[in-house]
Amino acid sequence: MTPDAAISVTDLHVWRGEAHILHGVSLTVPRHQVTALMGRNGVGKTTLLLAIMGLLPATGSIRMADTELVGMPTHRVAQRGIGYVPEDREVFGGLTVAENLRLAERPGSDPRYDHVFELFPDLQGRLGQVAGTLSGGQQQMLSLARALLEPRAVLLIDEPTKGLAPIVVEHVVAALQRATEDTTVLLVEQNLWVAEQLATDVIVLDHGTVTYTGGMRSLVDDPALAGRHLGVEVR
Repeated sequence: MTPDAAISVTDLHVWRGEAHILHGVSLTVPRHQVTALMGRNGVGKTTLLLAIMGLLPATGSIRMADTELVGMPTHRVAQRGIGYVPEDREVFGGLTVAENLRLAERPGSDPRYDHVFELFPDLQGRLGQVAGTLSGGQQQMLSLARALLEPRAVLLIDEPTKGLAPIVVEHVVAALQRATEDTTVLLVEQNLWVAEQLATDVIVLDHGTVTYTGGMRSLVDDPALAGRHLGVEVR
């Protein structure tokens, strides 16, 4: 594992049922920056995040510093300082905003409520509101706030702008730009503009393998490269 790596993945294989999703994936997530994980739908991006969190069985290696994460229970992975913001928000809809946040507190810790409310001021006025009655954008803010309530060495964020209106996307991006200044982030994002705003580096998956690694700017500035790897047109 290189000294500047927060997470190092080597020869990772993951199955979901009978489907072999990740085929020997190897990649490095550099410390103290945002790395975008991109690719077409169904190529294994979410599967990789779930494997890092210990939510899916895997073979190969996932290392954080000197610690091997493969085979480690999910709660132990979280205790190592890895936070996870799942796709589709997955807030506890029957609980209030305050209760959702309280569940993210660690025993004996000093939760950063001031930090969270500075990033997402809408939540402070809705602490007593049932989370299931929030708008999609507000639920996404709550999902992010849970992960940011405690300091994290690494954040895994899965499609934070999926299904949001453009004005809400801009708000979420602005909050993430501030929130990710002091941590390492692996960001799954389909929206190339969002990834460009947040990420320094990019890793592209296709059919369960890594097909491209490099700088985000290099990918965005080369329409042919972006089209080949992502199937999108860059203007």
